[in-house]
Amino acid sequence: MKKKVLIGLSGGVDSSVAALILLQQGYDVEAVFMRNWDSATNMDFRGNPTLYDETCEQEKDYQDALKVANKLGIKLHRVDFIHEYWDRVFSYFIDEYEKNRTPNPDVLCNNEIKFKAFIDYSEKFKPDYIAMGHYAQIDHTGDEPKLIRSVDSNKDQTYFLSQLKTEQLRNVLFPIGNLPKSEVRRIAKEHDLATADKKDSTGICFIGERHFNEFLLNYLPAKEGDMRRLDGTFIKRHFGLMNYTIGQRKGLGIGGTTDTTDAWFVVGKDLSTNTLYVEPGFEHPYLYSDEALITEVKWRGAKRDGKFTAKFRYRQEDQDVEIKWIDDETFKVFYPQKIRAVTPGQVCAIYEDEVCVGSGFISVVYNEGEKRLYS
Repeated sequence: MKKKVLIGLSGGVDSSVAALILLQQGYDVEAVFMRNWDSATNMDFRGNPTLYDETCEQEKDYQDALKVANKLGIKLHRVDFIHEYWDRVFSYFIDEYEKNRTPNPDVLCNNEIKFKAFIDYSEKFKPDYIAMGHYAQIDHTGDEPKLIRSVDSNKDQTYFLSQLKTEQLRNVLFPIGNLPKSEVRRIAKEHDLATADKKDSTGICFIGERHFNEFLLNYLPAKEGDMRRLDGTFIKRHFGLMNYTIGQRKGLGIGGTTDTTDAWFVVGKDLSTNTLYVEPGFEHPYLYSDEALITEVKWRGAKRDGKFTAKFRYRQEDQDVEIKWIDDETFKVFYPQKIRAVTPGQVCAIYEDEVCVGSGFISVVYNEGEKRLYS
């Protein structure tokens, strides 16, 4: 009897080709389209509904997924995870911004929706595996599954999957993890899939084409404050700390107002005084750190102090680091070479060669023992 696989079919080319490959490998395949966000109505920070004019892309994605499912001859189910997404992902996203941190909702979506709510939903189908169109690989040959980088380093998504627990990966397949993106496109065109030339989705799903700062204003009231240099020199007023990230250049509106020709960057944020700190120069020393406290760690395998490589943001080059465990869910990570714009709220993913062994959230950032203002 064929083994059964339930695949998340998003309406994009990657999951489309993943479903095709599973069929070619002889699996009994059914697909699920997940609707995670109600784009028609949102609530502002006062709890009032706010209507948007933008066309909802989710319905178009569903129709594309349906075309692919019909082409492949597989059944497509549709499920709403709107409440789960709001409670487990979006609420956390807003809470983190209120705390002056920069969250990564894609990591939370994988943890709480695609590999938790989806796994729970899949139980009624009694599948042998679930599958996703992520650019990652899993080694199931040992006692425990290992999360391994995709062969396409430019598309590798292990950073976004790094917080998954071992149990969440035990019966998971990533059919395109051993393929470069160009080959995925070629396969889709060869089999005349409706998504073959579809543009990759970018950004955060619940924001869509809306301007990010305008979107946040519907949930968090902007509180203006001072924009200053580190020595206290007043520059201008800012329009809310939540609208700025460490290392940001665009949108500061400083050009022509000072006596320097260098570009200005955000180098610090002080929530207690509502002050945004800026300095000129991409390589300003205050943007660099050599140590960070990592919390809420999820780890796969035996914990040990020692040398690893890390990514502090998606698509960052691997960084040589050393970690020292403090407790079961907390470690300090050291990088004496110093790294620019390590940002609280973002994920620090840890690798041992090609294997992603775990990750945690950047909590506090230090340089030469001094806590940075943005922590």
